[in-house]
Amino acid sequence: MKVVTQFDQTLSKPTAVALGNFDGLHLGHQRVISTILDTAAVSTVVSFDPHPQEFFSQIPRFQLTPLPEKQILLERLGVQQLVILPFTESLAELSYSEFIERILQNYLQAEHIAVGFNFRFGKNRQGTIYDLKRVWGDRLSIISEQCLSDAVRISSSNIRNALERGDLELAKRMLGRPYSLTGKVIYGQQLGRQLGFPTANLLLPERKFLPRHGVYAVQVDCIHGVNLVGVMNIGVRPTVENGCTREVYRPVVEVHIMDWEGNLYGSEMRVQLISFLRPEHKFHSLEELKQQIAKDCSSAKRMRSLI
Repeated sequence: MKVVTQFDQTLSKPTAVALGNFDGLHLGHQRVISTILDTAAVSTVVSFDPHPQEFFSQIPRFQLTPLPEKQILLERLGVQQLVILPFTESLAELSYSEFIERILQNYLQAEHIAVGFNFRFGKNRQGTIYDLKRVWGDRLSIISEQCLSDAVRISSSNIRNALERGDLELAKRMLGRPYSLTGKVIYGQQLGRQLGFPTANLLLPERKFLPRHGVYAVQVDCIHGVNLVGVMNIGVRPTVENGCTREVYRPVVEVHIMDWEGNLYGSEMRVQLISFLRPEHKFHSLEELKQQIAKDCSSAKRMRSLI
């Protein structure tokens, strides 16, 4: 899949465009994207960086699917091209009619467009689906709001809310897959090894959205071609960390892989979150912590049927 992140890069066209931010690539996003895959034009997902809300608020926005993860998921869907429009002051100042002419017609040469029912664009978000309809007519696909069978609206914000509560099942139903974390295995303090439960510390993308702090049953994907069960902790490790420095309170993501031994330092690891086991808790002693980790491992093994 071709990825274009600057206006001066070569772009394949004419295009069939799915427009949106698509953070999470949940089932609603997938429905929008599916409408551009069978056209004669180059199937192209068009998004923005930074997110417009982040640009205007100047508040960093954590992402369900950072760019490398989004690329992999889009390729699996069959998308041929991803265009990331740099969201700058000049782009923000374009009126909706200028956005249509300069970006959609001239730059992208869009022959077909797909958007969600509430898509807005242009300065002050004045452009609507009706403005697109006037130009593209029946070559515009408008995807209605998507809900689960229990009337829960499928949205990136609802997925974040579910993950913040540790409700992995609801997040999975909206995403169409388990929520996952992908990062490079780095050296930690090797405290898990001293307790008899060696862990792989994951360095995640800086803006990756983290779910509720606590302990999870996870699937560790394809270690030497095999998917394995693990226990993952997200948090500040209150039992083994002492002191109150800023460094201590940065969340740590560490995974104990069961029934496996080996060296993973420097490799990339992907873990799928299967079940939230318990909140992070400060124990009175390392022995008490060790006993709890053993219980967590037993609980995770019972979750194999959910994988």
